[in-house]
Amino acid sequence: MKKNKKKKLKTHRGAAKRFKITSTGKIMRWHSGKRHLLGTKRPRRQRKLANKVEVNPADVPNVRRALPYGI
Repeated sequence: MKKNKKKKLKTHRGAAKRFKITSTGKIMRWHSGKRHLLGTKRPRRQRKLANKVEVNPADVPNVRRALPYGI
């Protein structure tokens, strides 16, 4: 007799590449705007863009849904 098992949830691969979950559970993202046209951007601005920042609280539920196993 077959038992009804809950299906595995798939991780959204695009989200897995864009977000990281810290050991404390915060979701971090990288800044945009550092791929090209860097000659016009000041070094201080480029350094700030290199850092990660926490995801906006309004977007956290959507990101968690895309990453069901906390990649």
